[in-house]
Amino acid sequence: MIKYNLKALIAKKAASENRKITLDEVANAAGVNKAAISKMASNVNYSTTTRTLDALCMYFDCKVEDIIEHVKS
Repeated sequence: MIKYNLKALIAKKAASENRKITLDEVANAAGVNKAAISKMASNVNYSTTTRTLDALCMYFDCKVEDIIEHVKS
């Protein structure tokens, strides 16, 4: 199963910038659909695109493997 670590990345960025970061802000700043961000944050069985992953990597200044991981189900 693929797991998205979006909530952890948001929490880390919020802590480092000492402010609250919303899913709306992430979606707008990364240029990604809010519904997609919401599904990823909720770890709903959601398939995304490489463009979305690239945009999130740029927003969070991270690697793809920081956003997604494979866990045995």
